Amino acid sequence: MATCRILVLNGPNLGHLGKRQPEIYGSQGMDELPGMVARMLGPDASDVELGFFQANGEGALIDRLEQAREEGVCGVVLNAGAYTHTSLALADCLAWIKLPCVEVHLSNILARSEERHVSRIARHCIGVISGFGLESYALAVLALYRRLRGAEK
Repeated sequence: MATCRILVLNGPNLGHLGKRQPEIYGSQGMDELPGMVARMLGPDASDVELGFFQANGEGALIDRLEQAREEGVCGVVLNAGAYTHTSLALADCLAWIKLPCVEVHLSNILARSEERHVSRIARHCIGVISGFGLESYALAVLALYRRLRGAEK
């Protein structure tokens, strides 16, 4: 099978995972994700190539999503941070690029303030995973990988 390239895309204030408000977002950094994914996927892990990108600006995130489409990335794991709740531009981008995407949040956004309960991007994602810290990303990669490989059969 061909390598499945998955882009892990992080929005504003997520460049310091593991250091920023660990009581909310946990103490694990993004550098721990590849090992976590490898343990979850087991032997299939050699079939997955993770790419990482983080930007604080909405335009940079949109540019990277459009680039991912052109590069033939299989799918996206997206934590858009606060843009999840505000960005019609990100939602519009996800709608047109048509890459399978899983929305991810480190914390349980439904247990937080009310303005975090609405996602502008969820309708353009195949699923949403939240509340499991860094493991949310690993679960998203696993679910996305299984969905993509199931589509190939």
